[in-house]
Amino acid sequence: MKRPAALLFILIFLLWSCSSDSASTDDGDINPDPETEELYFPPSDGGTWETSTPTDLSWNTDAEQSLYDFLEEKGTDGFIILKDGKIVVEWYFGDFTASDNHSWNSAGKTLTAMTVGIAQEEGFLSISDSSMDYLGEGWSMLTPEQEANITIRHHLTMTTGLDYTVDDPFCYDKECLVYKNEPGTFWYYHNAAYTLLDQIVTGATSLDFKQYSYQKIRDRIGMQGNWIKVGYNNLFFSNTRSMARFGLLCLNKGTWGDTEILSDKTYFTEMTTTSQNLNPSYGYLWWLNGKGNFKVPGSEASFTGDLIPEAPSDLISGLGAFDQKLYVVPSQNLVVVRLGDDAGESQLGPSSFDNQLWEKLSAYIN
Repeated sequence: MKRPAALLFILIFLLWSCSSDSASTDDGDINPDPETEELYFPPSDGGTWETSTPTDLSWNTDAEQSLYDFLEEKGTDGFIILKDGKIVVEWYFGDFTASDNHSWNSAGKTLTAMTVGIAQEEGFLSISDSSMDYLGEGWSMLTPEQEANITIRHHLTMTTGLDYTVDDPFCYDKECLVYKNEPGTFWYYHNAAYTLLDQIVTGATSLDFKQYSYQKIRDRIGMQGNWIKVGYNNLFFSNTRSMARFGLLCLNKGTWGDTEILSDKTYFTEMTTTSQNLNPSYGYLWWLNGKGNFKVPGSEASFTGDLIPEAPSDLISGLGAFDQKLYVVPSQNLVVVRLGDDAGESQLGPSSFDNQLWEKLSAYIN
């Protein structure tokens, strides 16, 4: 779609200042005004997923090979770009195929966040409730008064005050859960505190967290995959298209076509915007770009700048260990998925790979 030259100049300046295969079996042009394009949703029963092409969208195909080579060099297994819900790019590398499953690692936290929101919408819990209401008294080494002060929202925002300096920060056994700070006064990426949300949902709904998540999200939008316990971690494994389906659901704020999966749009907004003033780049288990400063896993420090300077400022993301990536860009009706091996830094969430990848993507898409 052609735009007046002045408008194009403004758009280019704004982006600068913020610093394929077309498959047809189931498992966008970058339009600065996404509302002019209706989102497409693939059939939930495994039918054909419609495609578009980079040429149709006037993307810079001269930059495609550089993107492909970069992904291959960095150990990528599966990679998908959706524009307006349609598949534009779908690449698999090495022996990895469209039907193979891969762990989302901590990108799966985004699934947990939506599951909690659905449980709240259905009246099973409120995120302002004390987590003790569902875990029972004595779930930690804290006093009953200290336990009572920790809410579900603190678990969602990484602000429980539980001691993250214990020998195993993934351990959620009682003896591993020790008081360090008052809840809501310090942000730290503490996996044990997050993982307790599984037990909270189970206690609130009287349904196993996994089954509740499957019924409310996975099965309703045509995803496949399973939560699998690996040590203390409950990790979601799926094929690449299933992660893209979930990204598309989030692009449309919890609605799949005409089906409301999470109809509480207030919760969705809270989930995908700054949730506390300790780390502006964190929502409810979602990472947020364009907030001016951020903290990262494994560090108490705060860093000045945007989380991913090369990416659109409104990008929200699920970022998993060893560079599992789910990117959602509302302003461009864009979903990008990358699953694969560690790209080089062995980080639990954000890494320099994010910025490197978005430098390549920007050259290709814009």
